[in-house]
Amino acid sequence: MAGAAGLPAARRGAPRRLVSGFPPPQVVDDLVLANHILSNEGVLDAFGHVSARHPTTPDRFLISQTRAPELVETGDLQLLDLRGERVAGAEGRSYEEVAIHAAVYRGRSDVGAVVHSHAPSVIPFGVTGVPLRPIYHMGSVIGHEIKVWDIAQRFGETDLLVRAATEADDLAAALGGRTAVLMRGHGCVVTGADLRAAVFAAVYLERNATLLAASLRLGEVRGLSKAETQRASEMLRGRAGDRAWEYWVRRLPHRATNP
Repeated sequence: MAGAAGLPAARRGAPRRLVSGFPPPQVVDDLVLANHILSNEGVLDAFGHVSARHPTTPDRFLISQTRAPELVETGDLQLLDLRGERVAGAEGRSYEEVAIHAAVYRGRSDVGAVVHSHAPSVIPFGVTGVPLRPIYHMGSVIGHEIKVWDIAQRFGETDLLVRAATEADDLAAALGGRTAVLMRGHGCVVTGADLRAAVFAAVYLERNATLLAASLRLGEVRGLSKAETQRASEMLRGRAGDRAWEYWVRRLPHRATNP
């Protein structure tokens, strides 16, 4: 479903310029679409970012230069190494927190994509002590347990951005082998085996958080058990993600005029 046909006409009008060392065009196109989808679905706004590991060169990853996700085009993409240094692509300034992506990729060979967001529905669960847990089958993809990482515990009072490798490594350690980790007063990091899986988890993390907050106002909440979480998440792997991706691409504003 993804590919050049899924991009706005204004963004695919110029001939594709292949960049040496870049992943295949499908990955490039999917990363642009991931930026647009996450923005359109309310996970990202002017801030936040998403990246994809190079499928054949695992010590490289693709991410946009500093830009609001909704505005990202193929010409904005940069190929970075696992120190967060630019190897190829756009020559603009990188996001200040590329260290987050680099640290996760260094520590998790199973991760093919990373989303960092400041989704408003998620923030309260990082500052209240109320655990964010799955309460419906679609939320199972976030995992049964989500930890909260507090930068102040090791690094004192900062501006909360994760720039240094030591900070990012500490965050990645809190993530461990799980799908997501919350960041106190900041947001979250969500991972996936590939871009579609990471986008799926990021969207349903946000929606599960919204539903959980509403449920807590009504009374005692019965969340999914560990076994229910595992079985539901296994059910949603694969084709469910492709179905959702196709739907989210069609929902992008440009699709109404460029089907």
